[in-house]
Amino acid sequence: MYLEEIIEDLQLESDKFEAKSILNREDVVGWLKSIAGFANASGGDFYIGVEDKTNKLIGFDRKAADNERNYFNNQVNEHLTPRPRMKISFIRYEIKGNERFVIKVSVEEGTVKPVILKYNNIPSIFMRRDGFTNGATYEEIIEMSVKSKNTQYDLLVSDIKYNPEKLSDLRAFYEKHNDGEALKEKALQSLGFVNEDGFLLNGAVLFLDDYKDKKTEVQCSVFSGFNKGSERIVTINRFNGNITSTIDYIMDFVNQRMNHSMIKLNDARVNIDSYPARALFEAVINAVAHRDYYLDGTQIQVDIFKDRLEITSPGGFYRGEKLGKTYNLSGVISKRRNELIAGVLVVCNVMEAAGTGFDKIMEEYASADEAHKPYIYSTSDHFTLVLPDMTYDKGVEDEKTPVLSFAPVPGGTELDGKVLSFCYLKAHKVSEIAEYLGISDSTYFRKQVLENLEKNGYLEKSKVSRASFYKTNPDMVNVE
Repeated sequence: MYLEEIIEDLQLESDKFEAKSILNREDVVGWLKSIAGFANASGGDFYIGVEDKTNKLIGFDRKAADNERNYFNNQVNEHLTPRPRMKISFIRYEIKGNERFVIKVSVEEGTVKPVILKYNNIPSIFMRRDGFTNGATYEEIIEMSVKSKNTQYDLLVSDIKYNPEKLSDLRAFYEKHNDGEALKEKALQSLGFVNEDGFLLNGAVLFLDDYKDKKTEVQCSVFSGFNKGSERIVTINRFNGNITSTIDYIMDFVNQRMNHSMIKLNDARVNIDSYPARALFEAVINAVAHRDYYLDGTQIQVDIFKDRLEITSPGGFYRGEKLGKTYNLSGVISKRRNELIAGVLVVCNVMEAAGTGFDKIMEEYASADEAHKPYIYSTSDHFTLVLPDMTYDKGVEDEKTPVLSFAPVPGGTELDGKVLSFCYLKAHKVSEIAEYLGISDSTYFRKQVLENLEKNGYLEKSKVSRASFYKTNPDMVNVE
């Protein structure tokens, strides 16, 4: 039997058709690229259990068809970002009295392009054209990006049906922050939690009781000293769970490990915590609400040091500027990356609709001295909020430099790492850099080190009067 015998009006010569007798476990990219190519083009139908070229039915029994479908789903989830919108169905037929199934995958044109196939940590972009799938050209990639609807991850529709019984954690979280009031079904509907066909949006899936995937992964660590590079790790914990459980987990982790101290204030002794409760909560909510959930293989980092707490969230500020370091949290302008997730947190009364979380943090630290002021820094792929430890007398000292990783600099020197770390948070004059390194401000140093780093894009140069200042390009390095 052939596929055209069980499907009417089948367009076999169409660009939107491809068939495989079975999913090749030894060449996953060979068939995954077809799914990505369909999504990056105008969609298409992918049949499994059908011989390529002849369209002869191979088929599966019921159990094998289910296993093949599950394998397909697992590979798509692991290697394609964002996951294309697809409908998977079983087409039943009989041959010699035996029940057989063909799997049909209808791939929709992507609303967010390009869909990227990442295998063995190598990302690739494919395009379907003239009945074949090949690597996308530079012009096609640009066109995909321009024409993409730029739909936020949390607003895409999932393939999971709405079941109110699977939102007990969200309901409990709502009651906790709303004086015991119950979460009304109408509130979720008004947010667009579910589409008209009863399917949850991606953002809604992240609130399900049984959500355990890595989109919400968190890594919490405690270090004995002031940085990651040279100090002993006291604790390192990882957590996967729904969004409300993630918030509670981070809060519990920090609260159980922060210091408490008695200080004298106006002739009275008062107890203070390492981090003001409201500031800590706002920082955690901000990290969860503005995380880039498209970025697989990443996690929110919560790092406790001797003098500070750092909360790092994947993704730079959404449509906002890249910051080296700023104490003016109120001046940070960033649009919401996740409208649905933020909307749910606003309804739960843990996030302000006006987005004044940073203002609240500044208010909590208003009486602190300069060494204990919170600050934030952002690059293209992450942002970090730093809360100084109020029980550590010296505060966060400016001379501390971050530990960076970066690709080797062409023609580089052994001084490159120290220069980039020193200039990461603040621009410095040549003389200041030389003094920090303990070397002379020589022609060799300027040309072979600083100018070479600038020429290769690692340093950005600016001039104030006659003095040259250098600052590390945050897009060329990663903070360890």
